[in-house]
Amino acid sequence: MGRLFGTDGIRGLANADLTPELALSVAVAAAEVLAAQAAPGRSAGRRLALVGNDSRASGEMLEAAVIAGLTSAGVDVLRCGVIPTPGLAYLTAESGADLSVMLSASHNPMPDNGIKIFARGGHKLTDEVEQAIEAGVSQPPSERVRPVGRDVGRVLDDALGAARYREHLLSAVPTRLDGLTVVVDCANGAASSHAPRVYADAGATVHAIGEAPDGLNINDGFGSTHLGPLQQAVLDLGADLGIAHDGDADRCLAVDATGQVVDGDAILAICAIGLHESGHLAQDTVVATVMSNLGFQKAMAAANISVLTTAVGDRYVLDALRAHKLSLGGEQSGHVIFTEHATTGDGMLTGLMLASRMAATGKSVAELASVVTRLPQVLLNVPVNDRTAVAHSDAVAAAVIAAEGELGDSGRVLLRPSGTEHLVRVMVEAPTQEQADEVAQRLAAVVSAS
Repeated sequence: MGRLFGTDGIRGLANADLTPELALSVAVAAAEVLAAQAAPGRSAGRRLALVGNDSRASGEMLEAAVIAGLTSAGVDVLRCGVIPTPGLAYLTAESGADLSVMLSASHNPMPDNGIKIFARGGHKLTDEVEQAIEAGVSQPPSERVRPVGRDVGRVLDDALGAARYREHLLSAVPTRLDGLTVVVDCANGAASSHAPRVYADAGATVHAIGEAPDGLNINDGFGSTHLGPLQQAVLDLGADLGIAHDGDADRCLAVDATGQVVDGDAILAICAIGLHESGHLAQDTVVATVMSNLGFQKAMAAANISVLTTAVGDRYVLDALRAHKLSLGGEQSGHVIFTEHATTGDGMLTGLMLASRMAATGKSVAELASVVTRLPQVLLNVPVNDRTAVAHSDAVAAAVIAAEGELGDSGRVLLRPSGTEHLVRVMVEAPTQEQADEVAQRLAAVVSAS
């Protein structure tokens, strides 16, 4: 069996790659690894898991398989229904559950689905735990000891879990949103029943789009990967702010009153400066990835905020936040993590914090985002036979040195092998789009020939 877990759980075409049989096996293995013993204090030694899903039609099928797997391993299940991924992570910590399973493929198209697993406390899994679960999936069923009788897991519905999550979000908002008009795009996903309500409860006048999921339309023309409808709605309604979520609402992008996109770098900068000014930015440091724009780095330096840089992926941002006891980190894609309030990227929390900063300062999001002067950036995916060979190529090394010498402090170069495909990603930032294009094409040619 090949590697099951990718950079954010298990994903594949539902009922083809990600089958009910596989989902059941993963659930059994996860129960055995993460719930080998009940959490301290739980009555009669019962073990507990939470299960949630986004709005994909295949979620119902996979939910049944996951619940069957967990209960067959002797784990009780609280079924949370359609809920954002960060909501399930929050409820995992709040309930003291041993683990939780989220069924979502995030921003992927509807035919895909995925399995994300959280450990106790609502934390993502380490590589070692993922490997242990994969080993358990490969174990023959005949080698397992199956509980019987009263030891089989039971299933209950957590009808109020989502409401508790929304209350938690509202408690984190430092300034109410009264007077702001916000358009929220729910991607016809997990945020559809929650985001419009929570922004309204925080005081905003809310207009929602992409809020009518039917099981088939998640991420279809709406959400953080399709910003056109949100931009148009903001312009048509004269709104102050547009917020876009993806299918499971773990990320957030924004649109200003003129329809311009405010990306994750700008959102992270706005939030970092806000926390810094209020004395809540731990160690005056923010965590970002190597893909953050040089303009973000310069904005943070101007605000006397240090930047700790990690590899691409919110799990690496989370690792750095926990290791260094920091309070804020994020990615250009819109995953932003506030460790005081969340254990993972939370799109609704991020949108609320962004709008709250607008309300507190009386500034538009365009004014707030202007602290980041974004450099033109080019990202090329270069097909290669061996994505590891680039690191050992003298020709590539020489080309990178030449490019860095040409750009100096006014740009940068990054070569990053893909973790899953036979690609090397070539990223170049430069003072002009023309120069960024030219340098990127030159490097891509050397990488392709290496």
